[in-house]
Amino acid sequence: MDYMTLKEAGEKWGVTPRWINYYCSAGRIPGAVKMGTVWLIPKSAQKPVDGRTKQGKEQKHEILLLEDDISLVDGLKYSLKKNRFDVEVARTVCEAIKYLAEISKYDLLILDVTLPDGTGFEVCEKVRKQNQQIPIIFLTASDEEVNIIRGLDSGGDDYVTKPFKLGELCSRIRALLRRAGVSNVEKSVSIECGDITIDLLGNRVSMKDRILDLTSAEYRLLGLLVRNVNRVITRDIILNELWDNTGNFVDDNTLSVYVRRLREKVEADPSHPEHLITVRGFGYQWKEVSV
Repeated sequence: MDYMTLKEAGEKWGVTPRWINYYCSAGRIPGAVKMGTVWLIPKSAQKPVDGRTKQGKEQKHEILLLEDDISLVDGLKYSLKKNRFDVEVARTVCEAIKYLAEISKYDLLILDVTLPDGTGFEVCEKVRKQNQQIPIIFLTASDEEVNIIRGLDSGGDDYVTKPFKLGELCSRIRALLRRAGVSNVEKSVSIECGDITIDLLGNRVSMKDRILDLTSAEYRLLGLLVRNVNRVITRDIILNELWDNTGNFVDDNTLSVYVRRLREKVEADPSHPEHLITVRGFGYQWKEVSV
């Protein structure tokens, strides 16, 4: 196998060697090997997705599609996946009902009305008995008012008549997800660890019901440590996480200042920390302390 150096990989992918080192240390480049202190990366390796970018942060929505027309299913799956939706397919009412045992995993349902063993209306009514929040779109070959009314009365949120444009369907899906409050961020909106709570949506941190006044870098540092509670995080990984989006360099001395300032805000006695622990020769560790 042919390998390239950190510098060569950085030039190929348009990132700094420091980032490549971080990817290797985090195990995000399959086949990368360390020879002494030097990382070697397979030339065939693909660049990992940067978690700071929109692409890296997006989470695919889960959609359950109930449709018995195989040709339509293929087109829908292709289009939905292209628009960053994950799709599971049921082709009968009976099969769809089996999926309802895990209804909480889905963000939206697309239900055909006419099926070999029943109707999408029946599935919708069963869903509403379990979960009143999940958006539901009906697909049908009939645009008669009576069918539209029945679909909406059974708990549907929208109604699309065949044939339809796939782009329009995707737009309707996104609109329903926005109304339902489902966005492309982590479904968990907070992280709790002992007496620390991190509000991911509000970018706020509270400790024992007290809001901490943190800088952006301190917030990112604390978030990284708490997400990896009781694990040692190397200084290299932390430096990459704290790399300023404007390109400003964060060095070892700056990191030491961030750690000292963060301790002053989260520790009862910063000179004898209980949470933010230095692991000499490696990095730092966040220890969960019972409240």
